[in-house]
Amino acid sequence: MSNNPTSASWLPVCALDDIVPNTGVCALVNGEQVAVFHVTAGNDKAAVYAIENFDPGSRAAVLSRGLIGSLGERIVVASPIYKHHFDLRTGECLEAPENSVSAYPVRVESGKVWVAA
Repeated sequence: MSNNPTSASWLPVCALDDIVPNTGVCALVNGEQVAVFHVTAGNDKAAVYAIENFDPGSRAAVLSRGLIGSLGERIVVASPIYKHHFDLRTGECLEAPENSVSAYPVRVESGKVWVAA
């Protein structure tokens, strides 16, 4: 999948309201599992992120079920198996950079979440 939104096809995933704030869901995008996260700050400003759902450390498709938090300025999800932290903006695995995953462009339009594939 491309990280360049100008060359990517945007696909609708779900309504933003279908994702409980500060959690993630898994979506099948062009045959790939993508973890989509709805993150809110204290000011009700919503942000949406998308990364690969597959955790290379545990070799399981579980990142959408991880806990969202922050480490410094980074918004992360902790894998539910080995607790490795993945940056939701970049897909970087903070504890083991060699286990980093892809991050995908994502946007919200008219209440729908779209992921670039």
